[in-house]
Amino acid sequence: MKRVIPVLVLSVAGLIPVWCYAPSDGSTTTTEAAAPASTPSASTGGGSSQVVKGSTVDTEKGPVQVEVTFDGDKITAVKLLQQPNHPQTEAAVPKLVAETLTAQSADVDTVSGATITSDGYRESLQAAIDAQAESSAASSASPSESAAASQVVAGSTVNTEKGTVQVEVTFEGDTIGSVRMLQQPNHPQTEAAVPKLIAETLEAQSADIDAVSGATITSEGYVESLQAAIDAKG
Repeated sequence: MKRVIPVLVLSVAGLIPVWCYAPSDGSTTTTEAAAPASTPSASTGGGSSQVVKGSTVDTEKGPVQVEVTFDGDKITAVKLLQQPNHPQTEAAVPKLVAETLTAQSADVDTVSGATITSDGYRESLQAAIDAQAESSAASSASPSESAAASQVVAGSTVNTEKGTVQVEVTFEGDTIGSVRMLQQPNHPQTEAAVPKLIAETLEAQSADIDAVSGATITSEGYVESLQAAIDAKG
């Protein structure tokens, strides 16, 4: 009997861990530790890094939009924010990005089998490059000159049948430097029309621009709000 008792004690002790760790309801809870998310640096190389979104280009295959990272005037990365959900597009994008990093411009070749996506990619990329160049030119001016010349004016809010339209215009002296939509109808034709309206405004340097086909109502609201901003600027 003296030899039997230790064996029983050890047996019971061996069962205790099993009782403590067995799930009470038969389920298993898994705890996942997420790695800290890496925060991209706002600037590198003394504040020269800049991330710029290109325009959204509506193509027959779907919208295309790029996001470009510049280090100074150098293109260091290109990311697709929007692209057609198509195998040929997915195969073409890495090639387009690689060519862009080599060419350091939007002068890249069309990828065979993805002509439409390639065209949209180049257009959005060029818009980002132009925006970065404009930003760099503005930042090169002395703070006093920039503050004295730059003026941001919001146009009137125009209620249309499609929705509300309102623009915000940045003037550099007497020049319209940029136009941004504060409010616009949530409609594919409007989204396609806005970049064209802005491009025409920057070229005409006035509200005397043509309506975009298929977005007449939005175009009229845009022109009215734009003219109000121009008048308010004086």
